[in-house]
Amino acid sequence: MSAVVVCDIDGTLVDTNYHHALAWYRAFRQNDVVVPVYRIHRAIGMGGDQLVAALAGDEVEERKGDAIRDAEKPLYMAMIEEVAPFEGAKELLVELGERGHELILASSAKEDEVDHYLDLLEARDRVAGWTTSADVEETKPEPDLVEAALKKAGSRDAVMVGDSVWDVAAAKQAGIPTIAVISGGYAEDELRGAGAVEVFETIEELRRDPAAIDRARDSAGSN
Repeated sequence: MSAVVVCDIDGTLVDTNYHHALAWYRAFRQNDVVVPVYRIHRAIGMGGDQLVAALAGDEVEERKGDAIRDAEKPLYMAMIEEVAPFEGAKELLVELGERGHELILASSAKEDEVDHYLDLLEARDRVAGWTTSADVEETKPEPDLVEAALKKAGSRDAVMVGDSVWDVAAAKQAGIPTIAVISGGYAEDELRGAGAVEVFETIEELRRDPAAIDRARDSAGSN
C-alpha cells in the first residue's frame, strides 16, 4: 500500500550540510561574531530564523540576526555549484514513485536554491510537489515545513525521510515517523534518540531495503 513520502533535500538528497556550516561561519565572522564551525554543524537542519539565537544568543539575534542571515545567502550561493546529489538519490526518487508512493520534497530554502536542487536531482517530473521558504512561517524543529508538505499531498498517511535531529523533531510534532540517513553528520544514536524509527548509513542502503517505508508506517500505527 502506497504512502506519502516527505523527503528532506539538504543533507538527505544533496550533499550541502558542510557548505552551509561554512557559509554560516563566514556570515557570523562578517558580523564580528565567532561561532566554532563544529557548533554550527550541530545546528544545520534548523532553519535560519532559529539558528542565530540558538548559536549566539538572543542579544546577537536581536542586534545582528537579520544581517547574519542576509550575509549567509550569498556566501552559500558562491559554493552551490560544488553541491552534488548523494549517490542513489535520483534513483531513490524514481523507485519510490514506481512503488506508488507520492513524493513531496521538503525544504525551507529560498526558491532559487530549491530550483537548483530540483535540476540536480532531475526531480520535477518525478515528484508530486515541493516546498520552499514561502510555504512556512517557522522552520524546523517547528512542524510547519512538514505540515506544508502534508497539505500539498492531501494526506497524513506519510513517512519523513531526513538526515538531522531537526527533521525528526519536526516530523514528530506533525505526527509522522521518520526514516533517517546519517549523511548530514548526525550519529545513529542521536537520530534514534530524537525518535527516528529507522536509520540508514546512506541513501543507497535505504534503496536496498524497499520495505523500510512500510515498516515505518507500521511503527506509527502501533504507537
